[in-house]
Amino acid sequence: MDKRSWLIYLHHCHSVTNLMLRKILFNWDNLGPIITWSDHEIKTILRLSQQRFAQFKTELERPSINDMEKEYQNNQIQIVTILDDDYPFLLKKIFDPPIILYVKGSRSLLNDHKLLSVVGTRHPSSYAKKCMEKVLLPLVKEKWTIVSGLAIGVDTLAHHIGLKSKTIAVLGSGLYHPYPSQNHSLFEEIARKHVVISEYPPSRYPRKWQFPERNRIISGLSKATIIVEAKERSGSLITADQALEQGREVLAIPGSILEPNARGTNKLIQQGAKLVMDSDDILSEIAID
Repeated sequence: MDKRSWLIYLHHCHSVTNLMLRKILFNWDNLGPIITWSDHEIKTILRLSQQRFAQFKTELERPSINDMEKEYQNNQIQIVTILDDDYPFLLKKIFDPPIILYVKGSRSLLNDHKLLSVVGTRHPSSYAKKCMEKVLLPLVKEKWTIVSGLAIGVDTLAHHIGLKSKTIAVLGSGLYHPYPSQNHSLFEEIARKHVVISEYPPSRYPRKWQFPERNRIISGLSKATIIVEAKERSGSLITADQALEQGREVLAIPGSILEPNARGTNKLIQQGAKLVMDSDDILSEIAID
């Protein structure tokens, strides 16, 4: 198998982590295909215990991706690796880009130059909904693509607004198990008309730790992330922190000082996030190549 095929196969191995994949990829040109590495090189470079090493060696000796790729093709799932020319150009620039993306829909959207990430509370107020429409509708009329995480609440509202133009849903689970279940019809519509992506193999079930991990992809796909109502400790603020670490713009819609779900958003503004009152406030912060 070539390097790309090995990456896809290894990504499905239970013993292989993303960090291991990055190390394998980094050392490939010097050491050659992973199958040619010595036991000592595998143990040392990948930092494996004897138990993990034994499991890895067992999986390494039975590579096959033909049936897997055929299954994905039958389910309209595409695979984009970090080696591919059409890997999302902005995502590739972050510190820890996903090695593999599983895609349903129009993968060309992932390299659109007019992407805006939107995240926020699962329990938005009516005020938040009105603000999102005021701020985002002018952008979708100008063919901007809205990126979000398919969660209930602000994510769902953002995707519905994005459906008027284009939208990208980033899952914290595999494509066979979109989460939450109440957004399954929205998932199907986005996959059919727009694009859904995940860094997890399609059969991966939702796990709590995967959602904060996927947030770096939401922010990493675009030059700016807008936060709409967020508590002081929330996944939305994790996304904001990741966007800042990635060197991307963070913007926030101010909320009522009486609304607990707006305390995190308002504190972001206190700390320097751009206060957003209309779409022009967003456009003034984003340079389109």
